Amino acid sequence: MLYRRASAPSYAIVVIAITFVALLVAAGLRSAPSVLILPLELHFGWSRTTVSAAAAIGIFLYGLTGPFAAALMQTLGIRRTMMLGLGLMAISTLLSLGMTRPWQYILTWGVMSGIGTGAIAPVLGAAMVNRWFAKRQGLMMGLLTASTATGALIFLPFMAWLTRAGAWTPVAWFVGLGAVALMPLVFLFVPESPAAIGIARYGEEAGAPARALPPRGAMLAINTLIDAARQPMFWMLFGTFFICGLTTNGLVGTHLIAYCGDNGIPAVAAAGLLSLMGFFDLFGTTASGWLTDRYDPRRLLFVYYALRGLSLIALPFLDFSTDGLLVFAVLYGLDWVATVPPTLALANRHFGEVRAPIVFGWVMTGHQLGAATAAFGAGLIREQTGSYQYAFMIAGLFGVLAAVMAIALARQAQPRLA
Repeated sequence: MLYRRASAPSYAIVVIAITFVALLVAAGLRSAPSVLILPLELHFGWSRTTVSAAAAIGIFLYGLTGPFAAALMQTLGIRRTMMLGLGLMAISTLLSLGMTRPWQYILTWGVMSGIGTGAIAPVLGAAMVNRWFAKRQGLMMGLLTASTATGALIFLPFMAWLTRAGAWTPVAWFVGLGAVALMPLVFLFVPESPAAIGIARYGEEAGAPARALPPRGAMLAINTLIDAARQPMFWMLFGTFFICGLTTNGLVGTHLIAYCGDNGIPAVAAAGLLSLMGFFDLFGTTASGWLTDRYDPRRLLFVYYALRGLSLIALPFLDFSTDGLLVFAVLYGLDWVATVPPTLALANRHFGEVRAPIVFGWVMTGHQLGAATAAFGAGLIREQTGSYQYAFMIAGLFGVLAAVMAIALARQAQPRLA
């Protein structure tokens, strides 16, 4: 194969680069419904609640698939799991080109794309980092997490531009063909593990003892959940990540463009704000990974959630001027998913590196459950009250609650699962 003569440092970077792009494409697909809300309403006459419901289902399945995908990576293999996920992403979006009914949108952009993107999700990043890196895990996870948020946001101006005439099909072509184009790269350049090509993990000392073989089996994801659920730390991580999802891609990622539209800001300009968030997230989340390698991750979580909650509470009181929204976009972008590296670090520390990706997958399920709640709930609040103001303020209060929960995290003991 093409990687037979690779060295540990160089090939670990190659694998991380391909994983970065895969997460970028998956996140772009997952964020697409935010620019489809208005075109689908205009083209088909569907209600805001119906369109939001499909987005909520996709977000939820994206998270629920995570732990099973992490288990599948250990049983079937990482490369095959990635190929299956990318294939399902492509099929779901391209099939939607012929849809005429709401249930078809829910099936393709909700169910199928949710499962497909769930296999190309932060759990993939967690598995890749643990498998390929013995050192700098926080930094690498920060970088991969940044790609997820960046992909979700940086493509939005272009996708919004594609819908400028009210058309939605160019977005489906864009994300579907993107997934197809990535599949050959994964097949050719992603080996199963460093050992499969005769090298060690990045930063692993010569003569280091062999890593324990990961557990396998059809019930691996369920058994890991049962074991983890006995530990208070799991529920602390699950709860804070529920709020993380509620305050990011569920609310802001799905509804900020529509909220700005309510205040007279065009969709392309509003998508530009999300893109700016994605740009600053690349720095903020990568920096969070660097900080996680050096400082107590629990205290980092307290700072991140407190700032996020206060920002959301303040947003409805802005006059939606250019300067105010730019400040919000920069500050919120730096904190967008900065919570992921410290959360994974706590999972590694508390549950061990072998099981941590699956535990993290279940924690991500909490994240997406929160995101699905906000995606649907904010649309419902908007429809019932005529404004998104209460949705953003409620989410901000939840952010402050997560900061309080992070204090409780700091008081938890650190046992590991056997």
